[in-house]
Amino acid sequence: MKVLFNLRVKEEQFNRIKDLGYEVVCIPEKRLQNSVETDDADVLVAYNPFETLDISKMKNLKYIILTSVGFDQLPKEKILAQNIQVSNNRGGYSIPMAEWIVMCILEIYKKARAFHIKQDKKLWSMDLSLSELYGQRIGFLGTGTIAVEAAKRLKAFGVELWGYNTNGRDIEYFDRCFSKDQIDEIFKNCDVVVSTMPCTAETEGMLNKDKFDLMKEGSSFINVGRGKLVKEDDLVQFLDKFKGVALDVFENEPLTEDSPLWEAENVIVTPHNCWASDRNRQRVDQMIYSNLEKYIKGETVSNLVNINRGY
Repeated sequence: MKVLFNLRVKEEQFNRIKDLGYEVVCIPEKRLQNSVETDDADVLVAYNPFETLDISKMKNLKYIILTSVGFDQLPKEKILAQNIQVSNNRGGYSIPMAEWIVMCILEIYKKARAFHIKQDKKLWSMDLSLSELYGQRIGFLGTGTIAVEAAKRLKAFGVELWGYNTNGRDIEYFDRCFSKDQIDEIFKNCDVVVSTMPCTAETEGMLNKDKFDLMKEGSSFINVGRGKLVKEDDLVQFLDKFKGVALDVFENEPLTEDSPLWEAENVIVTPHNCWASDRNRQRVDQMIYSNLEKYIKGETVSNLVNINRGY
């Protein structure tokens, strides 16, 4: 069985995968195109080679392992037509993203940005209007691995944790969970609302003026899910309502220079960066190896995605 890698593979990993029984071929993205060397591969491990690699010519291809969580880059019609299984890197970036969420909440509540500005100006000026995180209610839109890792860490601050998922099922670390029909309870009652949801045809643009209008005066909003979940023009209209806003993803990326989000004093902007970590490659390598081992043994692989559902 042949596996085609579209990323650099360390020699140790290369040998471990060969020992599983695979023929291993590694071709960098800049040189990747259809050829005799690529088109007989059974498995493809990559992020986004699909602009130069036509998988419809890869007649043996039955399994793709993505190094990303999102899979908008996939040629979905071809995947479905060829009945190809796809695994993503779900959970692989959850710890750094959870840490980013906690950091941003604390920055908002402790007015860190204002103090950074004072430090740059060498200005000794106290601010007694800081808030405690203790006793606040934090609501997560989505209770997947990112939300769970964040909730696990936030528990130590003595907060109440609410979560939203499609059927309201109970999730570890959450005090209450709400179903699709109850989602507005999150917006109405939480001091911080954190979006970690995937973007689907059903959820695109759902975080709009109607939802922001429901939120409490002086509450905060954070988005690490997908940028297209949020109607940014609507969010801009409500900025004065919020204690703070933290955004790592945007409707269109990169965020344009003329966006008012850059200059708003209560907004934290990071460039789709909250997933970054010095341990990511270690986790990705382990996920790839584990799924390749399962696949060659005929076992069910992990992190299978549903192309039609969108996650």
